[in-house]
Amino acid sequence: MSFSRFVASGAVAFGLLHSTVTFAATPCGHSSAHEAFNIQALKSELMVTALSCNAQDRYNAFVGKFRTTLLNEEQKLNTYFRTTYGRSAQREHDDYITQLANIQSEKGLQSGTIFCMQRLAMFDEVNALENSEDLANYTDAKDVTQPASFETCAAPAVSSHPSRPARRTTKAKTTRRA
Repeated sequence: MSFSRFVASGAVAFGLLHSTVTFAATPCGHSSAHEAFNIQALKSELMVTALSCNAQDRYNAFVGKFRTTLLNEEQKLNTYFRTTYGRSAQREHDDYITQLANIQSEKGLQSGTIFCMQRLAMFDEVNALENSEDLANYTDAKDVTQPASFETCAAPAVSSHPSRPARRTTKAKTTRRA
């Protein structure tokens, strides 16, 4: 089974099990955790696009151009998850990355054949960016899908019993039958 088919099948399965919510704007403005989540989401969306649309060379160019920024933002995410989840940080981080790829793949499947036409332009947009500040501003302006809403103003202080960040979920509508 190819990797893109694996991601697509995982996206469908995940979509059936979980409802999704887009990343909510935080009232704290431009925090480092918020920026790290945005950049990770963009990176994931570009990866899904590259795999779905045979644009791996364009994705590799993006990663090469912004390697330092991507590594710095990944470190901020690692810090966020360690501070927020303690010993389960790696598992929670891995779950987030998996959910992120799944929901973005699902979005691509829903778009059908127009997906590549819509998304390949993002590579031109990020290629025109000159530095990490431009990339951060781009991710703030772009509507990049997230699997859940995390409070990303700052990670809470470390305690002996770390709690989960607030996640917004949608409730399924139920109807009563007479």
